[in-house]
Amino acid sequence: MKNNNPPPASNAIAPLFQEPGHPAPIAPQQFQQFMGIDFGQKRTGIAVGNSITGCATPCKSIVAQGDARFTAIAALVREWQPQALVLGIPWHPDGAAHANTKKALTFGRQLALRNKLPVYTVDERYSTTEAIALGAADSDAAAACIILEQFLNQIFHV
Repeated sequence: MKNNNPPPASNAIAPLFQEPGHPAPIAPQQFQQFMGIDFGQKRTGIAVGNSITGCATPCKSIVAQGDARFTAIAALVREWQPQALVLGIPWHPDGAAHANTKKALTFGRQLALRNKLPVYTVDERYSTTEAIALGAADSDAAAACIILEQFLNQIFHV
């Protein structure tokens, strides 16, 4: 039986997905610019941030599916020029996978292949709930911001 629980935390973070042909995992500490992504069936939140400030800023939400969503993300990648992507992966409160976990992981693989960037993942449980509680006008972009800041704090401010 396949284990769908999140991988255990470690100090060595490697991208879950990266462009085929890379000889070794790329350490995120080598990068400065990142794009955070809150994957959703109908809306996908986007945030941008960097390792210098350790901060992220909500960018926008994309209301599209399939190729249209990937096209919109590719346009934002060209505009903001991140060196890596950070994708929130949803899990049940007990750490078990649910229907959207597999969809988000598949989406992450496609992001890496289409954008030729490493994709790091973050456990995104409660990110949208937190964004709504903070009164965000765009809860999906704010959730992407929370996901990205969580990643930046884990990597650069431990």
